[in-house]
Amino acid sequence: MGGLLRFLITGVVVIVLTTACSSVYAQEGGVIRQIMVQGNQRVEEETVRSYMAVAAGDDFDEAKIDKSLKSLFATGLFADVTIRREGDSLLVRVVENPIINRLVFEGNKRVKSDQLQTEVQLKTRSVYTRTKVQGDVKRILDIYRRNGRFAATVDPKIIELPQNRVDLVFEINEGPPTYVRRINFVGNKVYTDNSLRENLQTKEERWYRFLTSDDTYDPDRVNYDRELLRRFYLKNGYADFRVVSTVAELTPDRESFFITYTLEEGERYKLGKISLKSAIKDLNAEELQPVVQSLETGDWYNADEVEATIQALTDAVGTKGYAFVDIRPVLSRHREDHTIDILFDVQEGPRVFVERIDIQGNVRTLDKVIRREFRLVEGDAFNTAKLRRSRERIKDLNFFDKADITNVPSDTAPDRTVIKVDVTEKSTGELSFGVGWSSAVGALLNVGATERNLLGRGQILSINAQLAQEQTSINLGFTEPYFLDRNLSAGFDLFAINNSNQDYVTYDVKTLGFDLRTGWAYNEYLRHDWKYTASTTTVSNVQDGSSTYIIDQIGTSSMSSIGHSLLYDRRDSKIDPTSGYFLRGGNEFAGVGGTEHFVRNNVGAGQYFKLEDQTVLMLSVNAGDIFSWDGTPVRINQRYYLGGDTMRGFRDAGISPRDALTNDALGGMWDAVGTAEIRFPLGLPKELAVQGKVFADVGTIGPTDTNVEKLGVSVNQTTAPRASVGTGVVWRSPMGPINIDLGLPVIKQTHDQMEVFRLNFGTRF
Repeated sequence: MGGLLRFLITGVVVIVLTTACSSVYAQEGGVIRQIMVQGNQRVEEETVRSYMAVAAGDDFDEAKIDKSLKSLFATGLFADVTIRREGDSLLVRVVENPIINRLVFEGNKRVKSDQLQTEVQLKTRSVYTRTKVQGDVKRILDIYRRNGRFAATVDPKIIELPQNRVDLVFEINEGPPTYVRRINFVGNKVYTDNSLRENLQTKEERWYRFLTSDDTYDPDRVNYDRELLRRFYLKNGYADFRVVSTVAELTPDRESFFITYTLEEGERYKLGKISLKSAIKDLNAEELQPVVQSLETGDWYNADEVEATIQALTDAVGTKGYAFVDIRPVLSRHREDHTIDILFDVQEGPRVFVERIDIQGNVRTLDKVIRREFRLVEGDAFNTAKLRRSRERIKDLNFFDKADITNVPSDTAPDRTVIKVDVTEKSTGELSFGVGWSSAVGALLNVGATERNLLGRGQILSINAQLAQEQTSINLGFTEPYFLDRNLSAGFDLFAINNSNQDYVTYDVKTLGFDLRTGWAYNEYLRHDWKYTASTTTVSNVQDGSSTYIIDQIGTSSMSSIGHSLLYDRRDSKIDPTSGYFLRGGNEFAGVGGTEHFVRNNVGAGQYFKLEDQTVLMLSVNAGDIFSWDGTPVRINQRYYLGGDTMRGFRDAGISPRDALTNDALGGMWDAVGTAEIRFPLGLPKELAVQGKVFADVGTIGPTDTNVEKLGVSVNQTTAPRASVGTGVVWRSPMGPINIDLGLPVIKQTHDQMEVFRLNFGTRF
């Protein structure tokens, strides 16, 4: 009986469990007959189903349904998603994220909306998501922090519109700038804090730095300053120098920073043995020995000079036909006697070719304007010297605040490299209205407009008008540097000049004309330019008691001339040269029509030497002569006069053959001038752009036109040399250039006219 009872109980339990399992399977198992989508407005139902991990006909699988839920959220299209089962169907209910109708920035003054628009991820007509808004708020704050405004706040606001659209407004409170109150150094024993601060780009807050942002805190700039410190010490022989740490402390009021650099200077080293080794077949190291002569045993170690020597060796090897070269300096420190031996190891480098040139950052400037300055093109053998020259040419365009050119390995092949160009454009258009005073022309009013990068094509268009007490002029010019997309420049000028500077000469000169210009480059450094000029010149308003010869010049003459000039330029920069030299020469032939018949010749040369950082020595010589080729007198306005800017310490036309009776300047038929000038910093902040200079000028001038003798005019003239020395200040102020010269004639003639003080000043609004 007991056994029968146990059998019945077991049977009941089995039946109950079987029924329960069947019930569970009926709820969780089965096949999805259809997937229904609700709540979608813009997104198609099939698009929603395509993001899911299950489809009609699949089993009900909780893991796959959960994966589908996460996948739909990950699209960023939906603000909310729910999935539930209804019988044999799967119901997907979505709430779509709105579309951004308009994206607006309010309250931003220091940072333009265009710049913010390029940085944020959200755009007009894109899908709004809270995650993206939070990311864009962070990006905007980062921009303001890079601009030194750590107190800036950003509050995103949404304005709901019909049809599930929104206007997104970023309300920005820029806050005050966060300045650098103090820069401190720990561990420096050789150089003072002030000396080290001069080498940093970041500056301490001062009232006169209102035109720059260098005194605001920028973490990227601080990191760059670490590199500047390292370069400074390595340049001065401290090969073991390192920056131990950099700490930036924000004040409690969040208005300024204290920056502290902890330094380890190490010992100072001198150069020991300098040697060369070549592993390239048929290239003897002795052939390269003259290139390293700038490094001498016993001199202080200078990392900049070592780098310059590497570049010079690379260029020298490249000129011998070796395109692939790798020059590595091997440094051997001798800590006991503080010397460093340097072995320049010349190896055959890997064969690398230029795959492509990528340019970014140019908004206005066309790609071809930058590419045509490159000395490398796609497919060329990579050459560091040509890359460096390309960098110099792009900087000489003067279109960009920043032009970073680097090369990185290609992703497609190990023997390919990609050249990356990252530029930051600056304003190339100038609309100026100026007033000022000049020693040469007196009080002046200047109105002008110049565009150096017209329509982003690199063309130059300028119009300038100057109204002064003693000179009025207007000039319209246009230049196409690459005419017909060839290495051929073309341009023209229209000009009208009325010179009534009777403090220096006793007559007025009016000139009206035009010129046509063209030129081309034979190679990287040699350029040839041609110019045709047509003009009319009128000499009038001669003062009473003037020289008989000047009175004889009254009237109008016409000139039609063809001229050319050759320039060989090896300067490191055309804008602000610090090293290198140039040679130039040219001729002008007048007589292709017109009444003036002469030949003019001019030659010049200059050499720049970088003595120290920001200290440059410039030596230059210039000479010219003019003569009539058919006996026609050379007009007085075509002759040579020295003084003013050409010979400081003397007045304009202060050095010239003169009428012995009236002392009027008659002009010489040739001249020659030599100048030595040193420009150096005055210890003022760099951003003020003030430099001092000392100079010495020496020159001579030839006799006047021999036709003067036919009029019986007695002339005081001599070819004896004149010389002057002096000092001055150059200020590239935001209101215009200011030049002050104090010149003292040390060799002069009795009939010369002096001018010790000379000022040129202009103001732009």
